[in-house]
Amino acid sequence: MTSSATPSCAPGADPPGSLYNAQRLTPEDSIGYLMRKVMSSIRTQADAQLASHDLTYAQWLPLFKLSLCNRATVAGLARDLEMDPPSMTRALDRIEAKGLVVRERSTVDRRVVQLALTPEGQRLAALVPPVLADVLNGHLSDFSRDEWQLLLSMLRRMLANGEALRQQTPAAPSDTNNPSAS
Repeated sequence: MTSSATPSCAPGADPPGSLYNAQRLTPEDSIGYLMRKVMSSIRTQADAQLASHDLTYAQWLPLFKLSLCNRATVAGLARDLEMDPPSMTRALDRIEAKGLVVRERSTVDRRVVQLALTPEGQRLAALVPPVLADVLNGHLSDFSRDEWQLLLSMLRRMLANGEALRQQTPAAPSDTNNPSAS
């Protein structure tokens, strides 16, 4: 009798319906590797176009994100941009020193730091969407509209599948009374 959590296949064999084979997996055919390479190319091209405004990826990305909302917290921005808090703080230190963002302590909860763009920060943040549109269009230059929509649909499906996997993964035990957590 086999458990549904343990595939009943020979060692080294892939479960039925698998698209990847562990013995033949190469970076050139890995979706993760290719997506990372595409993201690196997009970031590099956008950085090159925004360099004349003295902005790096670590700076223009938070500016752009802040331009999409009225106010944000440091913790919320770090979460949204999938950055660890120390990296977010360093990036904010740099853009604050340039006079592009201000940090204000919440009057309700002093632990919370609110972020807002300065007028110069708003001006520079407004430069990001046209650059990103240009760079993304360049990467999709030989795609039809239908192919672009299909790609978006597939990426959204992958994200939904990833979220479903995340929800299936049991959380690490945090109960100090649980002997298995020790």
